[in-house]
Amino acid sequence: MRFMFVGDSMTIGRAGDYTWRYRMWQHLSAVPGGPHEIVGPRTALFDTAAGEPTSHAYADPRFPQDARRHLAGWGEGWQHMAPLIGSAVRSGEPDVLLVSLGLIDLGFYTGAEETAANTRRFVAEARAARPGIRMVLLPVIPNVRAETDAPFAAEVARFNELLAKAVADLSTDASPVLLAARPASYEIAHDTYDGTHPNASGEHRLAGEFAAVLHQAWGIGGPYRMP
Repeated sequence: MRFMFVGDSMTIGRAGDYTWRYRMWQHLSAVPGGPHEIVGPRTALFDTAAGEPTSHAYADPRFPQDARRHLAGWGEGWQHMAPLIGSAVRSGEPDVLLVSLGLIDLGFYTGAEETAANTRRFVAEARAARPGIRMVLLPVIPNVRAETDAPFAAEVARFNELLAKAVADLSTDASPVLLAARPASYEIAHDTYDGTHPNASGEHRLAGEFAAVLHQAWGIGGPYRMP
């Protein structure tokens, strides 16, 4: 089974991070369910000093090169990934997409309605490339900005409503789309290093939510073991 991680800065990670992708790879490697492969056109972390995704300094250098693959970008959201997902799916042939997007869209590019339209476009493009593909979509987790910016917090809440509707509208037996939940006990002050990006505990909580959906809905893997 082939998995592709799709996301923004929370998914690509910065130089020196483990990333939740690493935590998910560890989980998939440790649980029963047969062999798996991580696919995607990119492998790098974001180098904050250079301002470019050029770093390969993962916190654990033993993280295998082929397991570092992803389609994630610092500052990239649904509007950026919708045009890219078709070619990435055709090339990597993933069976399952694990997607965490939306915060950057709402924060800098598009409102809730347009972001939701880009989400639907993303799903259509992925299916056009691989009709039987499965997807797990994570809702937007409000960051520290939402604590003081009421209009932004409202856009996040509105998008999450529209995302749930899109999942209900678009999921099919042949190509199911599932909506994950905000990870249990995920707290901005405790699980991020800057009010947005996950630290070690946040990485585990994000990976744990995706793992829970895979296991409960499709019998893939097993329960996630929090440290």
